[in-house]
Amino acid sequence: MSDSGAWLLLLALALDGLWGDPVYRWHPVRLIAQTIRFWEARLRSWGAEGYWGGIALVLATVALVVVTIDASTWAWQQLGTPWAWAWQVFLIWSFLALRDLVQHAARVGQFLAEDDLPGARKAVSWMVGRDTEQLDAAACGRAAVESVAESLCDGVVAPLFWFALLGLPGMACFKAVSTLDSMVGYRTETYRKFGWASARLDDLLCWAPARLTFVLLALVAWAVPGCSARDAWRVGWRAHGQVASPNAGWSQAAMAGALRLKLRGPIWRNGRLSSSDWMGAPDARENVGPTDLVRANRVVWSVAGLIGLVLIGML
Repeated sequence: MSDSGAWLLLLALALDGLWGDPVYRWHPVRLIAQTIRFWEARLRSWGAEGYWGGIALVLATVALVVVTIDASTWAWQQLGTPWAWAWQVFLIWSFLALRDLVQHAARVGQFLAEDDLPGARKAVSWMVGRDTEQLDAAACGRAAVESVAESLCDGVVAPLFWFALLGLPGMACFKAVSTLDSMVGYRTETYRKFGWASARLDDLLCWAPARLTFVLLALVAWAVPGCSARDAWRVGWRAHGQVASPNAGWSQAAMAGALRLKLRGPIWRNGRLSSSDWMGAPDARENVGPTDLVRANRVVWSVAGLIGLVLIGML
């Protein structure tokens, strides 16, 4: 990655950390989602609802996103390098989710601190796909910590990784695939075949970032009060396979070890018990409260800070 690329990432990471992701109609990720819905409707109307239809959806979406990113960047470049830099920083900022991630977790922690269980359940429902109606306070805390750990990879480390490797087109490609996975990558009857390509490609693109997130979590754990770097390494290495996803378990297990918590436990989806395994050291706590969410957010900020220091070192 060039010095200019490091500057772009550093500026975008700082903007996202300070102000979060702005919400407006023409947000790039919203436009990607609209593109996906457009192509999905067209493919289904043509009878392409199986594996080949899902592959076509991925190809059409990624191609359109990457071509649009390249064309728009070239257009701004014609006005001068500062304009092109500003445009690229704006796009990178739009593809990150650092501050939004910690704000979601902080909201759950606030409800738990106020003993507002209905509020905590509602806030958690915005972060996870499991049933939340019957969660107790500790289960709400566990779900929020798991989401923080997984989203640290998907929303921060992975986009930065792909920019560092392939530039803005690589980052845009990852974000398109990640959005595809979140919209169609389900194992339901509707999407089992149609969303297969999106889910598998997302698994592939997150493979290296997930393991990098594990390493980063373990490295910063020594600097966060109340965290254990040793347990982050040990639990992350031993327990990551407890999650069905080939990638999500790395950051979740490392976070469980770092915070000395037991995560997961009974998880219900669509009224059915989908998992009952606990993740964490044998002597870890199951009761996750607002203080633990504060520490989880500190770990997230520390990872972002470590990435920032690396970028500064490259300048």
